[in-house]
Amino acid sequence: MIHKEPLLATGTTTAQRGMLTLADLCAELQISRSTFYDWRAKGRAPRCLKLPNGDLRIRRTDLDRWLATMEDVAR
Repeated sequence: MIHKEPLLATGTTTAQRGMLTLADLCAELQISRSTFYDWRAKGRAPRCLKLPNGDLRIRRTDLDRWLATMEDVAR
């Protein structure tokens, strides 16, 4: 069986736990990885978790909160 998302030790995927991969985030926001890393370097990206293997995960709640702050800025 092939899984598109990483399967965690608990048998759940990152999406089921409310976490997004970097690819998920970039697809949702329609941005490139380089744009994300540029925002991150400038302190303008949503909060991320860095896993021991170096991969990044973004909590859905952190992304939603970050998007809400972007809405306020646009007013």
